[in-house]
Amino acid sequence: MIAILPKMCYIECMSILEIKNLSHIYDSRPLFDKANLSISGGEHSGIVGLNGAGKSTFIKILSGEVVQDAGEVKWLNGIKRGYLDQHADIDRSLTVMEYLRTSFDDLYRINERMESCYAQMENASSEELDLLIAKANNMLETLTRGGFFELDATIKKVSSGLGIAALGYDTPISQLSGGGRAKLMLAKLLLSKPDIMLLDEPTNFLDIEHIDWLSEFLNSAKSAFLVISHDVDFLDRVCRNIINIENGEIKKYSGNYSSFVVQREQNAKQYEEAYIRQQREIEKMTDYIERNKARAATAGMANSRKKMLDKMEVLRKPTVIYDAEFAFPYVELHTKDLLHVKDLLVGYGSPILPPINFSLSSETRLWLRGTNGIGKTTIIKTVLSKIARLGGDFVFHPACKPAYIEQDLLFNNPSLLPAQYISERFPRLGQKEVRALLSKVGLKNELALRPIEKLSGGEQMRLKLAALMNVSSNLLVLDEPTNHLDVRAKDSLKNALNEYKGAILLVSHEKDFASQICNSVFDVK
Repeated sequence: MIAILPKMCYIECMSILEIKNLSHIYDSRPLFDKANLSISGGEHSGIVGLNGAGKSTFIKILSGEVVQDAGEVKWLNGIKRGYLDQHADIDRSLTVMEYLRTSFDDLYRINERMESCYAQMENASSEELDLLIAKANNMLETLTRGGFFELDATIKKVSSGLGIAALGYDTPISQLSGGGRAKLMLAKLLLSKPDIMLLDEPTNFLDIEHIDWLSEFLNSAKSAFLVISHDVDFLDRVCRNIINIENGEIKKYSGNYSSFVVQREQNAKQYEEAYIRQQREIEKMTDYIERNKARAATAGMANSRKKMLDKMEVLRKPTVIYDAEFAFPYVELHTKDLLHVKDLLVGYGSPILPPINFSLSSETRLWLRGTNGIGKTTIIKTVLSKIARLGGDFVFHPACKPAYIEQDLLFNNPSLLPAQYISERFPRLGQKEVRALLSKVGLKNELALRPIEKLSGGEQMRLKLAALMNVSSNLLVLDEPTNHLDVRAKDSLKNALNEYKGAILLVSHEKDFASQICNSVFDVK
């Protein structure tokens, strides 16, 4: 007897993606060189690599948004893919609920056809009636199986988990922030239930409780997913294997992120040793060929060595890791009182929060904590006088010098080179000083010669932080500074903030990062 497996069970039993000899060059830089990878149904995988390694490009190749230069990317026939691209735009004329309902467009179309069948029954002959009834019953069964009659409840369950309910289901998308729209796109993807989800930084705009909910959702998901994230705790919680992009290779490791780190360090050491041995061998063979090719007695041997050398598969030079060294200059402040916020009302047109009260001393490191979209960024921008307050007051000490970094990676002229951006911001700096500053944050050599728009998200954030390093302050105001930073850069930033002698006002969705820096918490509710 042949057992007929359900679709999902069938998919889990086989490979759904085969990548063979994948090669791709981006901005004259090879990202992948004859890389290979296989993904099976139901696999829960994290994609990691240093800033600029090619993670987002890789996932865009899988989604079909980017075409690879060479090699094969072969999906199993009939596989339904879902891709979360946080830089994509959506129809802003729709309301939140209208947009989320588009996750089930196929079911709505079936329902329309079923209603059409019912309408045709009124004037149908007996034979036609039997056919229409059978047809309508089949569609009704499909709708029932797909949960069509509980769609709004399903939508609200996912929306509540991701914090979308607080935005208001009747709110036009045009009124949402970038973070709000990103959460909507994530919710739609989860509701669509594809066979594989391609997720690029899904936690960037989520707060702690929403990340917890997403972790549980992904852990219980029967479908496969590939997720790019720099949130180590999140990767440890949801991934059963890790895909590392390095040295032009795409290599899969079994286990979560912590397990991968141990394996990767061992493999990296072995690769470096193999590269050094091969380079020595190439040098010896090249030297022998040069010394013997002209002599008749040894020309044959030299030619033989030349053929061996030509056939040798040369290892790529190990990836150079440009570590970042952040440091933020401090201006001495001889006072305890730094900032008082009293009954402050914030919002656009009307208050979005109850009156806000808190104080900062020169030693306060305050974590501004709250659900995404609740108004943390609005509080910061109001206190910094970037938007007008609606009521109440705030008073800085006259000697307070705040320095601010916003979470959005916005540049007035993204076609500039990093050095040009820094020079425009700080015209008194000489080119040598500019290059030294960029080098400290890991933007050197070929990265320093790349337009800002061609840099990865993490590299753009490093550039923002480099500018901040040239501003003397006694209060750092940081809005999601770890977004897009890889693990090593994030650790460097954490160390720099712990060494900073001034006060800190921090918005962050990363509990581990914030708790190691801040000594006080203000919950925005």
